[in-house]
Amino acid sequence: MTLLISEKDVRELLTMRDAIAAVEEVTRRQAAGKAIVQPRHRLELPDKGFLHYMAGADVDASLVGMKLYTSVRGALRFLVPLYRSSTGELLALIEAEHLSMMRTGAASGVATRFMARQDAKTLAVIGSGLQARGQIEAVAAVRNLADVRVFSRNAERRAKFAGEMEELLEIPVTPADSAQAAVHNADIVVTATTANRPVVEGGWIAPGTHVNAIGANFPHKRELDDAFIRRLRYAVVDFTEQAKIEAGDLIQAFAAGAGDWTSVHELSEIVAGKFQGRESVNETTLFKSSGIAIWDIAVAAKVYDLAVAKGKGVPIPLWEQKS
Repeated sequence: MTLLISEKDVRELLTMRDAIAAVEEVTRRQAAGKAIVQPRHRLELPDKGFLHYMAGADVDASLVGMKLYTSVRGALRFLVPLYRSSTGELLALIEAEHLSMMRTGAASGVATRFMARQDAKTLAVIGSGLQARGQIEAVAAVRNLADVRVFSRNAERRAKFAGEMEELLEIPVTPADSAQAAVHNADIVVTATTANRPVVEGGWIAPGTHVNAIGANFPHKRELDDAFIRRLRYAVVDFTEQAKIEAGDLIQAFAAGAGDWTSVHELSEIVAGKFQGRESVNETTLFKSSGIAIWDIAVAAKVYDLAVAKGKGVPIPLWEQKS
């Protein structure tokens, strides 16, 4: 019997620590060749909307699935169908807006755990939307934060967001007057915007800072300038094949001569110990996240297991034989 798991169920069941653990484990399997990843595809619709779809499989867990979502007139609607690959059984249909936010945050949490300085205490976030919420929660789960600074273009919105996150995490969260003020001497920086042009300049970033850039996943969009990319010994991505299609920060910088794809590694290499995430306290590091389906599958599997254990979700009869 397939379970229909609602947004409300996901919010009640899933914790950020669970999401981070699930993403880290499937990323380790990715490095071992035990997770199959396909890049995202986008079907452009006549009314300027998109249908986005991305698929993958966690071979060890015998799970396969995909994430489907539409983006039409600013509204996004996410769905994850989760299958048992050994039987073809559809285990669950999961409403996945919250799940998507959590898995994206969790991936930055994993990257931060392996790439940021151990003594990192100050976080700067550019953006105050849904994804920014998950980013702060995830970084706070892997580092002992003492201060968070937030900047977004709307002063009222960023102040409201800062107050909500301070109440949630019980650490100081301060609205900044500019992106430059937010990132000044920050140990960790997150960019979570819909910007087409850079929102952070390389000259603003202090030595030793780790950056999670999650917002630009179209080739014409970027959040980081060429000067920042030039500072890197290497860049880390979730999946190189997809990054070459979507990671505008790198695509545009490399086209301008600020590096090339030979200096790019995947997060799975670092999680598996195949590549060192940081060589010194003064090194500037980058995780450029586009988002991959195996994260959705891993987190969806955790949600499904919790739903079964706690009696959540609505069973729906699909393909059942008539008696």
